[in-house]
Formats: sequence, C-alpha cells, structure tokens
Amino acid sequence: MFYVSDYTFAVALCVVCMFCWGSWGNTQKLVGKSWRYELFYWDYVIGLLIFALVAGLTLGSIGEHPEWGFVANLKSSFGPAWLWPLAAGIVFNLSNILLSASIAVAGMSVAFPVGVGLALVGGTVFNYYFNPAGKPLGLIVAGLALIVVSIVCNAMAFKAKSSGAADGGQSSKTARGLALAAVAGLLMMWFSPLVNKVIDNAFANPAPAAGKMTAYTAFFVFAAGIFVSNFLWNTIAMRHPVQGEPIRDGIRRYFAGSPATHLVGMLGGTIWGLGTLLSFVTAGAASPAIAYALGQGATLVSALWGILVWREFAGAPKKSAYLNLAMFVLFVAGLAVLIKAGA
Repeated sequence: MFYVSDYTFAVALCVVCMFCWGSWGNTQKLVGKSWRYELFYWDYVIGLLIFALVAGLTLGSIGEHPEWGFVANLKSSFGPAWLWPLAAGIVFNLSNILLSASIAVAGMSVAFPVGVGLALVGGTVFNYYFNPAGKPLGLIVAGLALIVVSIVCNAMAFKAKSSGAADGGQSSKTARGLALAAVAGLLMMWFSPLVNKVIDNAFANPAPAAGKMTAYTAFFVFAAGIFVSNFLWNTIAMRHPVQGEPIRDGIRRYFAGSPATHLVGMLGGTIWGLGTLLSFVTAGAASPAIAYALGQGATLVSALWGILVWREFAGAPKKSAYLNLAMFVLFVAGLAVLIKAGA
C-alpha cells in the first residue's frame, strides 16, 4: 500500500490535494448552463466511485504485508467500523450538492471561500480533537483565525459587487447563494473527522488494528456512502431545485446527455477523489488536522479560477478588488501558519 511518512513530501501532496479540491468545480462550469448541476452531479459521483475502486485495487494493494491490502482490509474491517465512513459519505453528499447549487447560483469565487472555508475551520478543529498528535494548538487557532477573516472579506466582496449593479433580483440571489454555501460548509466539516476516526496510520505494524481501515478502504466505503445516498439527496434536489423548473423526467434527461458531457462530470469526480485520497494518505505524516487544513486551501485556488478565468467579478467596484486581495493575503498567511504548526 502506498503511504507517506515524510512531512515535507506530505505537504507537497497536500498542495496537490489543494489544487484538486479547488479545481473540480471547473468541470461543472465546462458542461455549461444548459446541463443542470443535478444531472452533472450524477456523473461526478459515478466518477468518484470508480476512482476509489481503481485506487484501492492498485495503489492500495501493493506492498509486502498482504493484510494492509485493499481487498483483505475490506473483509477484515467489515462491521461497525464501516458506519463511520458511510455516515461521512451521506453527510458529505448532501453538503456537496448544496455547494454545487451555490456554484450554480453565486459562482465558484463565492461558493468555495464561504462553504469550503467554513468546512476548513470546523473540520480542522474536529480532526484535532480526535487526533491532537502533539501539534501546537495556538498556531492552529491563529492560522484558522486568519482564514476566517479572509472568508469574511470574500463575502463582503461579493456583497459589494451585487450592490454595485442594477438589482433585478440580484440581492435575493446573493442571499440564496451565500446561505447555500454556509449550510454546505457546516455539513462538510464533518466528513474528514468521521473518516479519519477509523483509519490506521501505524504503517509499521504487520496489519491494521482490529476494526481499523487503511486510507484506501475508508475512502472506498466513503465513496460508496456518497453513491448510495445520491439516490435520495439528488432526487430531492431535482424535484425541489434552488433555481429553474423541477426535473421530473431525470432518467430520460440524464441519458440524453452527450458522452463528452458525461465524461466531463466523471472527470470532476475523479479530480476531487484524487485530492481526497491524498488528504487521507498524508494524514499519518502531517496529522489529520494539518493534512485536511492544507488541502482546504482549495478555497484560494477556486477563487482564483472564478476571478481570473471565469471573470465572475467582472465589472465589480474597486472595493470588491481590494477585499478579494485581502482575502488572498490573509488566506496565504493562514496556510503558512498551519504549515508551521505541522512542522
């Protein structure tokens, strides 16, 4: 099984995780507004589950100790331990559907900093609570405080942009987008602590502890929880959308999509899945709290995509530009403090 034991290498992979988590939303943008995000999300979930299975059968199955292998660990860990990553998948799926809805309403440069930023703070705190790993709490709190202020700056920038344009219902759209992102973040903060609770990072042992999972096994069960719960959460989202008409002929609409459209959605799930797996794999060297917090620097990446590529703040007043600049500076400072805490 591939794992990481060196802190510097772990930080480097956390940066890759950050870019994956902050970039998958581009695939939702690429499919265009004519393809509803609820339909896109089915492909996203399918891509994630396929990636989790392939990763487990390849990287999760190599090594000298067969008991750490993916299939062997699936069998040995089966039981109550599975409930934690399954529950994480169910909660995460609801939060990610709400985040996708927020992207559709307000754009990447708002949905990610608010939603994922809140998830970063809560997830880091709970990961630290379950596994302190001797990390200095003061530095972690300081880094999180800087990130919270950066989130506030982004929300204020979006508000300034909206108030500077003709309303036309924009104020209602702003409030709805921010509310969806906030609820998504409050739910998303739970998935990483729930999964990390059952992962065994003591790789020197000949086999995982009883009732514990490897990162690959936990990730696959987590992805299965997302897939199964999608039949509930996404069906509700299609019947009661945040914007547009309800989708009552979902099966027909889904299969009417082009192969390219479906592949782009699956690519989105694969990109996010790679980042998530790296977050779990690096938790042994960097601690779950630090690995998760660094990966959630995705907020910065997604905001850059939204501002520089998708031009979501085009025509906004200068106040928005200054606030977004403050967001970037504060966010980078917060991440730097978190890296210091991990070292």
